Amino acid sequence: MTTLRPEILSTLEGQAIELPSWAFGNSGTRFRVFPTAGTPRDPFEKIADAAEVNRLTALAPSVALHIPWDLVDDFGALRRHAEDLGVSLGTVNSNTFQDEDYKFGALTHHDERIRRKAIDHHLACIDVMDATGSRDLKIWLAEGSNYPGQNDMRGRQDRLQDSLRRIYARLGGDQRLVLEYKFFEPSFYHTDVPDWGTSYAQVAALGDKAMVCLDTGHHAPGTNIEFIVMQLLRLGKLGSFDFNSRFYADDDLIVGSADPFQLFRILTEVVRGGGLNNSDVAFMLDQCHNIEDKIPGQIRSVLNVQEMTARALLVDRDALDAAQRANDVLGANAVLMDAFYTDVRPALAEWRESRGLPADPMAAFAASGYLPRIADERVGGTQAGWGA
Repeated sequence: MTTLRPEILSTLEGQAIELPSWAFGNSGTRFRVFPTAGTPRDPFEKIADAAEVNRLTALAPSVALHIPWDLVDDFGALRRHAEDLGVSLGTVNSNTFQDEDYKFGALTHHDERIRRKAIDHHLACIDVMDATGSRDLKIWLAEGSNYPGQNDMRGRQDRLQDSLRRIYARLGGDQRLVLEYKFFEPSFYHTDVPDWGTSYAQVAALGDKAMVCLDTGHHAPGTNIEFIVMQLLRLGKLGSFDFNSRFYADDDLIVGSADPFQLFRILTEVVRGGGLNNSDVAFMLDQCHNIEDKIPGQIRSVLNVQEMTARALLVDRDALDAAQRANDVLGANAVLMDAFYTDVRPALAEWRESRGLPADPMAAFAASGYLPRIADERVGGTQAGWGA
């Protein structure tokens, strides 16, 4: 069995992966959303489910919120509820893609009334951050156009910069704005923030408290995502990850499920660039569990990230550097492949047990009775999902 060195285990002990509140609600495709028994009916129940993931893995100490999906009357009470369960409230995600006024844009809209409404929504999100102790405001914009000539693309970029400046000016001293990008969908001809370069250009013009969010599912097929990770770390502008996996487009599947080698390559660059356990680089999941149970889906996800991080930490940096300097193409590749093919799962299971955690968190959850209990308790009301 592979033995993980003490310095690797020490590094892994500091790893934290934020869970998205919306992953615990019902989700689906444009054809069907399948409800499940025990689905949370409010943010308090979402946080309880997230806390169960953290209890079994010690990997998920914070929960991201989505506004207005997670609106409550008293965010102070929600914060205390989270703390009582051993977790904290993390990133606050805005939503300007479900209101009728935003059909043709929000922060980029030519109508000042609509743009002002979108800006005010983000200011309200910062109010939520003030109440929850959250650091990051994450913005993803479903804005763009479907047809050539439909919009003035440069004008939209100018309005976006102006809108972001107004939001940025409201941030508190230790708060950040993190701008996500996505190369298409729901707009098909052009998207206002389609790639890391556009996001970087917008946030670089704002200041030091504005960063880029990299969603691993938001790229064209064949994109070298680890190159983008390297570049943003090099530029000091990688603010956060949204980890998921994809086969075709923005599938939001369990991270590492479609291409585990890609996840390994990304984490190898994270380690190389100093992004691991770096407070400036937040790890978060952004997934939708359409047919699988939500809580075990999140457990499997954080364990996948932990496993690939362990493999990335096994890369022999001295041997890799020597091979690269000698232009030993196959030798350098072999160093990476040796680490990737190392089965770290038994060592991680043994390490978990030494820390008082279940060796197999998936099996521990299945045996816990938590799922049938919440299925019995959470009867009545409206199950949470997209938009609720």
